[in-house]
Amino acid sequence: MLVEGKMFPYKRTITKLFDIAGKTLNEDFSAVDVSVNFVSEDEIKRLNNEFRKIDKVTDVLSFPNLDKKCDQKLSDFDDERNPDDKLLFLGDIAICLKKAKSQAKEYGHSVKREVCFLALHGLLHLLGFDHIEKEDEKVMNETAEKILSKFGVLR
Repeated sequence: MLVEGKMFPYKRTITKLFDIAGKTLNEDFSAVDVSVNFVSEDEIKRLNNEFRKIDKVTDVLSFPNLDKKCDQKLSDFDDERNPDDKLLFLGDIAICLKKAKSQAKEYGHSVKREVCFLALHGLLHLLGFDHIEKEDEKVMNETAEKILSKFGVLR
């Protein structure tokens, strides 16, 4: 997976986490592209207001490029690959690092664990997972915990 964006100093961590997510979900991420960016509170608030009409700071936002459902395989979208590099662009993830740090303190775990949780949460949204309905939330949370556990980042 090609992971691009402004995520210093967590780029290597997020890339490894996403690799484990691909293996856990039985997906081939070798020719997949995703953008992850750490943004300020002002920027995430602006994005949240612009795209969700919610005028407040949030921790993570996802902007899917595909109309994918969680039970669909990425191979269903081969016709959407970039013709030049054959990469499939999943979308963008914006994480407010300041919010992640405050939540890590609030929840009593490491900033690394919170950043991993938020990045993975964003990735799962790009892959069609959602948490609007209780059953969907359960599936998404169980999937996230399974991946985080395999990655070794526990609460």
